[in-house]
Amino acid sequence: MSTRTFGEPIKRNEDYRLLTGRALFIDDIELPGLLHAAFLRSQVAHARILKIDVSRALRRPGVVAAYVADDLGEYWKPGPLLVPPPPIAGIVFNQRTQVPLARDKIRHVGEPLVIVIAESRYIAEDALDDIDIELEQLPAVVDIEQALKAGAALVHEDVGSNISAHARQTKGNYAAAAAKADHIIKRRFRYEHGISSPIETRGVVAQWDGRAGQMTIWDTTQAPVFVRNGLAGILGLNERMSGRFA
Repeated sequence: MSTRTFGEPIKRNEDYRLLTGRALFIDDIELPGLLHAAFLRSQVAHARILKIDVSRALRRPGVVAAYVADDLGEYWKPGPLLVPPPPIAGIVFNQRTQVPLARDKIRHVGEPLVIVIAESRYIAEDALDDIDIELEQLPAVVDIEQALKAGAALVHEDVGSNISAHARQTKGNYAAAAAKADHIIKRRFRYEHGISSPIETRGVVAQWDGRAGQMTIWDTTQAPVFVRNGLAGILGLNERMSGRFA
């Protein structure tokens, strides 16, 4: 008995487009009046934001806008929870999702502080150097075990701890099995950070059609449904009727 999937090599659907140069990447998309965005991101892990001045960036020729958290109005809010917690009895789940731009406090390296919109990518990135920022650096915890100790700096003060989630699952009777075991082996494992290595790195192009009430988004993602639903929730759009992904 043979099948299409088991025991046979499978040609990838995307190979033809990639090998013939017909694949569509974010950098290939050219739209009339296309503007480019660049983010000023935090270089420290933990700090209070004392001042952000974008006035000099706005004076740079070709810069269209520069936004901080307070400029986003009702659009500044935590993003929707895209993947709910598993239905495990007794689970601790302190829900916190990402906000568009940091406000008052920085919570991790790379958190976006300012978004600059300009006529070209180069102008937008150059304008980041024009932004004046004043921070009060706070203690940072970069070790998980240290983060759980009493007195550790808190990412979210209102949570009262650095525990994002805690779940315990059991299957069978460990105590009974351990009592009968000839040997019990314990090991301590350390995992390094994992990264992806895509052909094209992160990028998004969005086009809003005001007459149709529809947004088209080109995104380098493996999870288009989650991204669509998240953006629809933030922007107040109907995820099924007012948006499509390309």
